[in-house]
Amino acid sequence: MNAPVKPVLELLIAAPRGFCAGVDRAIRIVELAIEKYGAPVYVRHEIVHNKFVVDTLKAKGAIFVVELDEVPDGVPVVFSAHGVPKAVPAKAAERGLSYLDATCPLVSKVHRQAERLVAAGRHILFIGHAGHPEVIGTFGQVPEGEMTLVENPAQAETVSVPDPGKLAFLTQTTLSVDDTAATLAVLRRRFPAILAPGPNDICYATTNRQSAVKAIASSVDLMLVIGSPKSSNSMRLVEVAVRNGTCATLIQRADELDFAWFDGVGTVGITAGASAPELLVRELVAKLSERFEVIEREVETIEENVVFKLPRGLEAA
Repeated sequence: MNAPVKPVLELLIAAPRGFCAGVDRAIRIVELAIEKYGAPVYVRHEIVHNKFVVDTLKAKGAIFVVELDEVPDGVPVVFSAHGVPKAVPAKAAERGLSYLDATCPLVSKVHRQAERLVAAGRHILFIGHAGHPEVIGTFGQVPEGEMTLVENPAQAETVSVPDPGKLAFLTQTTLSVDDTAATLAVLRRRFPAILAPGPNDICYATTNRQSAVKAIASSVDLMLVIGSPKSSNSMRLVEVAVRNGTCATLIQRADELDFAWFDGVGTVGITAGASAPELLVRELVAKLSERFEVIEREVETIEENVVFKLPRGLEAA
């Protein structure tokens, strides 16, 4: 008896996708710290926003905590890729804790910009999402009151500043490129003298992944974004897909698939946020192959070859 014929499903797989250099570096720092010091190694906050990654590191000997108070004396602690307020390493040093900073170098760059701008007497309007660890970490680089959060164009229209002639802006690295441009347009109109340290601080990986989604969104019936609901860059990929004309859904793992989504669907786009490993993409393709005759096509918009150095002391671990 012949097996039933599977319906054909074309997959357009966005490239670049998945891990960025900052995430690769942060995960490697935790792994090398475990190799060098032995388990357990404590990590303040999720090293990156991905449950699979966090669970994998837990299995290797990482213990994730919310605050430094939960870290016992005499064990190493790693700070997450999102960055931490200055008070955190200061407190670790005060306690004599050995710590490793896995902050993404592009986030660290924003931290140094914030320090320089405040030292030059400028008030900073920071474009970002309230409560995000990266925003908390950046605000913690400068004295309280020297920076004001602006989340969207509506807030940009109403934000008040101490001196319009002494302003600058910085941005979270994982924002929507289009939303940020809209917010900046309002700020530049209201405050023509606002200083831009650069076009904005949205990182190369966030920009490239959004561009890759735009390149395929109009050609697919459904876009699947692999990532965590906590992940700012993953959530932005869903928004970009929707704005570019397709239905989009965020999933963390293939087991969250609902095959009812595929009624009338012939072409599916797949991408992954910057903290989602390629293994999860392959897992998703394998799951779809159980139900469909899958035809895969990767659509590459730009080649990425960025690599960040590891902290001193871990290179040869």
